[in-house]
Amino acid sequence: MATRAPAAAAIVASGQVVLAAVIGAHGVGGEVKLKVFAEQIEAHRSFNDGALTIVTLRNNIARFAEVTDRNAAEAMRGTLLTVPRAALPALDEGEYYHADLIGLSAVSTAGDALGQVVAVENFGAGDVVEVERPSEDGRPGKRFMVPMSAVPEWNEQRLVIDAAFVE
Repeated sequence: MATRAPAAAAIVASGQVVLAAVIGAHGVGGEVKLKVFAEQIEAHRSFNDGALTIVTLRNNIARFAEVTDRNAAEAMRGTLLTVPRAALPALDEGEYYHADLIGLSAVSTAGDALGQVVAVENFGAGDVVEVERPSEDGRPGKRFMVPMSAVPEWNEQRLVIDAAFVE
């Protein structure tokens, strides 16, 4: 199993995937610092349905055609940069995009319904899936995490978790 996904990718609008976020201004000319969630964003020049166009990108510093000064760059702090899911490269067998796992129903290998995948994180030792159990008495359900190595299979409808890893 391999991931080619942005570590914190999430679907923010139907069919859109977050590749980076603006974390602040850089310099006085309108450049911004990015927190990049993808292995590569260089292949993409247009973000947020064409609202932002990268003119230059070096490391995590970007200049957008639409941002011309520091004040405009500062105003972008917190802006998520999205692309259509269809614009991402095709996956090989056993690979997945984090955004494709988020929202899937989770079941155990014993057939028990566990809840829904709400996040996929990577703290350095591999991907970890976070599942939220169904809500009880109007309160959000409890969450638990399992390593992706405890997921023997997944498809477009559900993710299966080894019952030995279920709390």
